[in-house]
Amino acid sequence: MICRRVGVSVRPWQRNHATALRSFSASARIRSEAGTSNPIEYCKDLVRKHDYEGYLVSRFYPRRYQSAYYALRAFYIELSMIQEAVSQTPLGQARLMFWRDAVKDIFAVSHSLLYPRPPRHPIALGLHEATQRSRLAPYHFQRIIEAREQELHAQSHLTVESATSHAESTASTFLYLLLSLLNLPSATLSHAASHLGVAQSFTTLLRAFPFHASKGMMVIPAELTAKHGVNQQEVLTKGTTSKALEDAVYAFATVANDHLLTARNMFRETGGKVPAEAMPVFVSAIPVGLILERLEEVNFNVYDRRLRVRDWKLAYRVWRGYYKRDF
Repeated sequence: MICRRVGVSVRPWQRNHATALRSFSASARIRSEAGTSNPIEYCKDLVRKHDYEGYLVSRFYPRRYQSAYYALRAFYIELSMIQEAVSQTPLGQARLMFWRDAVKDIFAVSHSLLYPRPPRHPIALGLHEATQRSRLAPYHFQRIIEAREQELHAQSHLTVESATSHAESTASTFLYLLLSLLNLPSATLSHAASHLGVAQSFTTLLRAFPFHASKGMMVIPAELTAKHGVNQQEVLTKGTTSKALEDAVYAFATVANDHLLTARNMFRETGGKVPAEAMPVFVSAIPVGLILERLEEVNFNVYDRRLRVRDWKLAYRVWRGYYKRDF
């Protein structure tokens, strides 16, 4: 909390940040009161409403881990929506400060009874329960928070390398948390998860391209749009496809596909078979492959409405991939 002391001037950005923090804290209290009586149901409902694919794969987690999975996924969704939910950077920073402090309190509670309990927010309570079931590293939570804070200041990426680094700090790091949840420490699994996270992040951005463009944000790195002669201003104002844009989409989708292939190749020594206990994490690769397939079918036209129609084959493909132990 930033306090004003007598005789000390407070800069405008400090006033804005303090006001935003008070505003978010008040709204968080109101919203969370309804969910604290059953935080896992709150988290489950949030996942069901905002992440159909994440909700679909939840059923493949062992029952004893499902509540923790919903809490982790809800945390990830909550942070991913901050950028589009706030109208001013200080509001986003206030929300992220809340979660940074919440994570700190959650892990303090996990190791000592001398610290205060975590905030009475359903997701925070769900995360606290998750830390009691598995050895989750606070570093991973903080890494995701820091990456989301960077989004508030730089909404687009100049290079593929920068976009990849951001994806590793968000989607890949979330997969590390899921591996930790299942108590699966393995360099091979982590390496595969790193590449899968990048592929997952890029395909999600491409599928949501029209939404981001309507908000004035170009999700394809500038080095690719420049290479293929995309007029960014025209794309963001007209909201239509073009040969140049489709070429840039193809290039970005190719990078995503390369990462997906690399993740698959990590299991070539076992004939492409993922360890059964890790399959709940890697089954999330199947929707990634389907998105890339549909992009190809529409000739990389990100404005084609078929990309946003729920794929009736998804549930079957996920079920089949889980039992065949491949993606």
